[in-house]
Amino acid sequence: MDKTIDRARVLPEGELPDSAALLDEGRKAAKTHGLGPSAFHDHYGVESEADYKRRCGAEGRVMMHAQIGFRDPAKSRRAYGEIWERLDKAGYRVDRYGICLDWSMGYPAAMRAEMPRGTGLIFEGPEDLAAMTAAAPAAPHFGDFVIGTPAAFENTVATLAAGSTSIGNLGQYFTFRQPHWDDDVAVTAESLKAMALAASQPVEVLIHSNIDDGFASMFSDLACSLGAVLIEKHIVETLVGGRVGHCFGNTFSKPLKRFAFQRALSLVTDTPGTLIAGATTMYGSDHALNAAALSNYVRLDALAQRLRPTGQAIQPIPLTEAERIPDIDEIVEVHLIANRTIELEAPFEAMHNTTEADAMATRIVEGGRRFARAVLDGLAEGGIDTNDPMELMLAIRRTGSKRLEELFGPGEEMPGRLRGRKPVETSTSIEEMEETGEGRVANLDPVLRETIRVAGLRGCVATTDVHEYGKILVETVLGRLGVEIVDGGVSIDPNDLAETVAREGADFIALSSYNGVALDFLRDLEDQMRARGIDLPVFIGGKLNRIPDGSNTSLPVDIGGELAEAGAVVCRNIDDIFGGLGDIAATKSGEARPS
Repeated sequence: MDKTIDRARVLPEGELPDSAALLDEGRKAAKTHGLGPSAFHDHYGVESEADYKRRCGAEGRVMMHAQIGFRDPAKSRRAYGEIWERLDKAGYRVDRYGICLDWSMGYPAAMRAEMPRGTGLIFEGPEDLAAMTAAAPAAPHFGDFVIGTPAAFENTVATLAAGSTSIGNLGQYFTFRQPHWDDDVAVTAESLKAMALAASQPVEVLIHSNIDDGFASMFSDLACSLGAVLIEKHIVETLVGGRVGHCFGNTFSKPLKRFAFQRALSLVTDTPGTLIAGATTMYGSDHALNAAALSNYVRLDALAQRLRPTGQAIQPIPLTEAERIPDIDEIVEVHLIANRTIELEAPFEAMHNTTEADAMATRIVEGGRRFARAVLDGLAEGGIDTNDPMELMLAIRRTGSKRLEELFGPGEEMPGRLRGRKPVETSTSIEEMEETGEGRVANLDPVLRETIRVAGLRGCVATTDVHEYGKILVETVLGRLGVEIVDGGVSIDPNDLAETVAREGADFIALSSYNGVALDFLRDLEDQMRARGIDLPVFIGGKLNRIPDGSNTSLPVDIGGELAEAGAVVCRNIDDIFGGLGDIAATKSGEARPS
């Protein structure tokens, strides 16, 4: 394996846009595009959410975060007011809202009408956002599809006007690709201008980054994830002049590592974090089991904030999250549960011993610092100007987290391990995916397992969006079954996936989908394959839903039946793929599949 970074391969363009000019453009725009009125700032007498976070930390108060963003702006506006009012009447507070923009909002406004739509909020103009954020004194947090997209600058203008002082998601920049958009230089330019605009406001604006969102969560080593935090601080705080606030939590399902990572973050930054997301990977279809998981991570996160405040608000996840977008009543319910859980936990805080967590945090920080330094040094040795944010951001995005860990990970080299290294502290998400995949294969009927193994199958695995965990699980299972894997890509377009299959060959396609686009994607893929004379089984799993045209609820509905009618093999869980693989293997070998 080539152990070096080569500028000519990573940045083949003869000339890139000038970073200084882009940053200057963003800074000048701050004179005409500023922060709009804020019910939150007025209510609490603060200039920014960062000020409020510091106040809460000094008071020992744990902040709470709710996630909303129904496709219909009117319902989102109603949710903004109703959830806050109902919790206030119960004696509790929702401090901030994460507003889920639809992924189509990541395109420039002139293009949006022609682009695929997911399940999030679609607004017609900045006035929609301003009307929503005025509905209650909760801090508006725009976490997705602003920075890191082709519409980064224009969306940052709109979110600032709506009174937001927490805007992201820088983490998405490094991994997310808008379908049908391949110009990552333009995305980088718009993101740099957006960050400079935010950084140049007269009040502190947090540039939000969710390290769980694709890039850092693909590291097998938590030290690399912390190293990514340090690299982002270099980009935002040193090169752009802003402040970056981090979020984590979706994939941190093991309590000790979740607790230790929060403490590690506190050792490397004094900028307030944005939120600690609920551990969604702990959720399934059983609401009782989800409630147990909810209690576990809420208690832990509250303890972490009280012992060592980092400004992150706690996000209790509704128990229906694994199935669909939760409705207003379900959001209120889970916040009532979470607030009462935190109240009941308070008397036990003095009984906790943090020695083991602190030791783990120290290891993560030491490894993270080595990784960040090695990445910056390695890129510089390859000819990348690591003090030029355009070059640095593009180089990181194009190299990818997996390759960076292979080259520069702080863990000792160990052939045969994922990324070729023994992690300083294994990432929970990767560890669980591997364990789940290995367990499913181990429990498979031995005759069926052998039928698949000896057939010499070749499968193309891809995702319709940025969410890669399902892909990792499928690849783990197929690898244990001896199936050769063709990487179909992440957030791939149907025409590109069909072209990959035509070029590389495959016996089937395994597709993971999340953002409400599965049906349109499948229909387009089938058309693209027919045009190329390809007839292959398509297995599809993930969150298989969409919002029907004309819906008056903004809630998605299950589309498993429609996907099956369109020709897919619908997989509600990973076990559902085995029978189909057995049929393909038996057909390929000319034998009947064992029953």
